[in-house]
Amino acid sequence: MKHLLLAAVLLFEIFLHASTRCTAPTSEFHLDGNFLIGGLFDIHYAWGAGLHRRPEALDCSTQCFSISNYRRFQLMRFAVEEINNSTSLLPNVTLGYEMFDHCSDTLSFPGILKLISVNGEIRPWAEPNTKLSQVIAVVGPFTSTQALTVAPFFMVDLIPMVNYGSSISIFSKKTKFPSFLRTVRPSSNVIEVIVAILKHFKWRWVAFLYTADDFGNDGHNLFVNRLFSHIELLRIRVIVVFTDEVAAEVLIKSAIRFNVTNKVWIANDAWSLNKHLPKLEEIRSIGTVLGVAQPIMTVPGFGDFIRSAEGQTECGYNGQQMCGNQVFNCSEWSAESILEADPSFSFPVYSAVYAIAHALHKTLQCEEEGCNNITVYPNMVLAELQKSNFTLLNHTIQFDQNGDLKLGLYFLVFWNSTGDAQKFGFYQFYPTVNFFINSTEIIWYTNKEKQVPTSLCTPECPDGYARKQNYIHRCCFTCEICPNDTYINVTKDPYSCISCKSTEWSNEGSTSCNLRLVEFIPFTDMGAVLIMVGASTLVGLSGAISVLFAFNYNTPVVRSAGGPMCFLILGCLALCSVSVFFYFGKPTNASCILRYFPFLLFFTVCLACFVVRSFQIVCIFKIAAKFPRLQRWWTNYHGQWLLVTGAFTAQALLLIVSFAYDSPRPYNETSWHHGQIVLFCSLNLDATSFSLVLLGLLSCLCFIFSYMGKDLPKNYNEAKDITFCLLLLILTWILFVTIYMLYHGKFIQSLNALAVLCSLYSFLLWYFLPKCYIIIFQSHKNTPQYFQCLIQNYTKTIS
Repeated sequence: MKHLLLAAVLLFEIFLHASTRCTAPTSEFHLDGNFLIGGLFDIHYAWGAGLHRRPEALDCSTQCFSISNYRRFQLMRFAVEEINNSTSLLPNVTLGYEMFDHCSDTLSFPGILKLISVNGEIRPWAEPNTKLSQVIAVVGPFTSTQALTVAPFFMVDLIPMVNYGSSISIFSKKTKFPSFLRTVRPSSNVIEVIVAILKHFKWRWVAFLYTADDFGNDGHNLFVNRLFSHIELLRIRVIVVFTDEVAAEVLIKSAIRFNVTNKVWIANDAWSLNKHLPKLEEIRSIGTVLGVAQPIMTVPGFGDFIRSAEGQTECGYNGQQMCGNQVFNCSEWSAESILEADPSFSFPVYSAVYAIAHALHKTLQCEEEGCNNITVYPNMVLAELQKSNFTLLNHTIQFDQNGDLKLGLYFLVFWNSTGDAQKFGFYQFYPTVNFFINSTEIIWYTNKEKQVPTSLCTPECPDGYARKQNYIHRCCFTCEICPNDTYINVTKDPYSCISCKSTEWSNEGSTSCNLRLVEFIPFTDMGAVLIMVGASTLVGLSGAISVLFAFNYNTPVVRSAGGPMCFLILGCLALCSVSVFFYFGKPTNASCILRYFPFLLFFTVCLACFVVRSFQIVCIFKIAAKFPRLQRWWTNYHGQWLLVTGAFTAQALLLIVSFAYDSPRPYNETSWHHGQIVLFCSLNLDATSFSLVLLGLLSCLCFIFSYMGKDLPKNYNEAKDITFCLLLLILTWILFVTIYMLYHGKFIQSLNALAVLCSLYSFLLWYFLPKCYIIIFQSHKNTPQYFQCLIQNYTKTIS
């Protein structure tokens, strides 16, 4: 920074000698005084400056004139005059000023160098405070770009810069800009207000246009045309224009020329109170213009000052020699046109001058009778500036630790049909945040008071729909409905459907999940009670039949039914019925095991006994004569008990292994009904497949052997009974499987328990009950003679 500054100083040293030797009559740009305040105002602005071919300063008087900046320039003159006429502020001290037309951020440095020079010389290598300029502080310049280029010159010697228009946040960093203060809020505050407006009207698809510097003429039309074409292509209806007044005028006029219509334009505080644009006849065609504006404060006496000064003060020096951009031909502008210019940033200029005056007042230790005659250094004024605390036009002027003004109030305005800026709300930053909008005041381009224009790349998704972003922008998307058992939380993530918990459910297109209703068959259920009563009855009947058979153990009916094996079958049927009780109540790990293990194990023994019994019947009547050795082996080695024991052992091992691998456990069935959790016991069919195959194999063998004995004696035919029992068993489970496939609900467990109970009753009722009937009511058939007669008749029939 120091090398750049030194180079700039050497470059302009010759110019400074020439410019300081220049003499000019008294003008608006200069006023003698005990202390001088520098002023930088872009009364003219360099628009499309030509090619710079030699080292020379820009003649600002040849550039475009800005009457609003000229108004601010006059306001500083008025403030100094008012202070000089005051008896309480700086008594007996005269303030002067040295102001320059700072029309370019790169070609207007002679005025800057003159402000920091002493007797036409700049010696940055000299000891601090050995040679002092009369300039104790500087007001301006207006734009942030201009301030960035000139501020380092004043920061070196801690010359206070009290700025009235530069709002970028970098000036709040005191390590880089230690002597920079400003009487406007940072631009981040204006952006915050604009964002609040966008949120209030729910505008989510917005173009943000800003300029870091002035436009150039070359290619301007082509650029603006493409810009507006792109905005139309993206269907943008709201355009934020964050730029200076000059660039904004060019942009809005271009929009009129290119027939850009039906838009909402949001202006920042630099051009929201523009006086020229709202008066254009075609301005209504572009849409509605909203803006963030500084409060307009009437400065008492300023109008009289402008009118009295009209025609009395020389507007500049019109001679042959230009003195540091202090030339201006003001004869073309009347006092009324100056007063009617854009009043924005008037109070910041006014308060900047007064802040310097109050700081100097304290530095000089002024009292009512006068001020002390002491040497004043710029850093002394800076110290007092940072502690500013005074009232001006009913507003307290204070700076925070960053040099920003502790005064934050913006009005929200729109350009009405008469070409005026009409207020419709405000945003207050200090001392507390307060935001208010009265949207009914706004007349939209839709010509309907309450119909606020929309600006969305994609309309908001309906409730229960998630956004699917497309290639254009995050704000552009398609809407996809969230499937069952998911929901969308737009405040958390509008782009993803969130899965519900396992204990929750939701319909398609939901915004929240509902708790599932937990369903199971309680012990108090009427159906469960009836089934458990049936199981208990089966146990009782099994016991009763066992007692009856025990008392009639040596009779032909009991012996032909299986003898001792009958007691094993009846005991296994009773043990199988135990599993029925575990189909009810809330499932647990133990209940799930006991639901399947007793039935699978002991029903296997029952089937093995019936296989043995049907085989023995066929063997006695059909196989013994043809295969006598097989019959002897079967008899000698107790083949029936070997088969039953083998089946029991095999099934027990298979169940233990399968349950150890994947035992039945409680399972929440959620796929049947969205709003329910049906509590089940899961059974791994793959793990228990060998056990089920063994049951099926025994059933098939039993059916084959019993079917082979279908033509045995009518009254001595257990084979027919067994066949009928097996047919009932098969029909029962076919019916259950069919219902299981068609019906999904908690009562499927009751049906499962009922199928188990029916399987047990099929053997108890159709195999044992007829024999009980004979024993009790037809005792004449329960004699050896009767059975021998039946066998003899059957033998004669076969012969």
